Amino acid sequence: MKQFQSICLFILIGAVSLPTFAINKPPIDADGRPLIEKMGTIDCDMVETTPVVFNGRLYRFEYVRANYWNNKTGDSYFRFVDHETGEKTTPFAKGYDFGSAYVSDNTVYVTAVDEGDSEQVYIFKSHDLENWEQWMAFKLPGWGMFNTSMIKVKNKFVLMFEVGKPEPEAGERFTARFATSEDLKTWEILSKDHNYARDRYTAPHCLRYLDGYYYDFYLEAFHGYEARVVRSKDLIHWEPSPLNPVLKASPKDKQIANKSLPDSLIQKIAKADDWNNSDIDFCEYQGKLIINYSWGNQLGKEFLGEAVYHGTQEQFLKGWFPDK
Repeated sequence: MKQFQSICLFILIGAVSLPTFAINKPPIDADGRPLIEKMGTIDCDMVETTPVVFNGRLYRFEYVRANYWNNKTGDSYFRFVDHETGEKTTPFAKGYDFGSAYVSDNTVYVTAVDEGDSEQVYIFKSHDLENWEQWMAFKLPGWGMFNTSMIKVKNKFVLMFEVGKPEPEAGERFTARFATSEDLKTWEILSKDHNYARDRYTAPHCLRYLDGYYYDFYLEAFHGYEARVVRSKDLIHWEPSPLNPVLKASPKDKQIANKSLPDSLIQKIAKADDWNNSDIDFCEYQGKLIINYSWGNQLGKEFLGEAVYHGTQEQFLKGWFPDK
């Protein structure tokens, strides 16, 4: 009798566990691609942003451009926005551009340039989002740099930076190049064969690493402008996802996710041209990915969208490269 009861209990536990297992399977769409749920527009005139988790809270790092609809300072600056409350930190880095945030060991880093087509990359560092140190990471005379994305792999920081010139280094504007550092002060600029890609428009934005592979989420001029992903073990030889694109323009971009936007902006969103999904960045928070991206016409009329992937970052990255 006891043996029969044990068998029944085992079957019952298995039955209870089965739905949990099913729920935890990576979400995919009808074509087998990682399923990204677009929530809609959360702001206007906002492009380069980075979701990050700091001290257990979800924030959105924002590069506020000089022409942002609610920027009364007349200059660009950076800030963090609490995702839950909407509370904004004190602005910093006045006049700097194309920022990107990264959190490591309870420290927040922001990498940026001091203007588009800049020769310098700068780093900002904080332990509380209010007090910031800053220094120049490196200077490349004659170069023109834009977006950056930094990660840490083992004991080394890896920086992906976007290059527009010179042509012998960049090839076709805008190209991903790479640099590494152990202390964020001394940087090695990797040779120009470490790139993606010099033969066409492949503007980089988001770098990640998992199980020996670097993942570059970038923008390609293809059927408008689409967010795509490639991966590499050495930053030289790259494998495109067979499931590309990651994001492309769709009517869901124009959904209103931020109900506090003024009516004038809501009308602007409704009338806007949309053939671009770019500047993707994401972080894992409470078992799902929070994704930010830009949409619009890629000619200055730009909007900030938010999306969700109901799975882990590991599932998301691996999902773009299914086992053959």
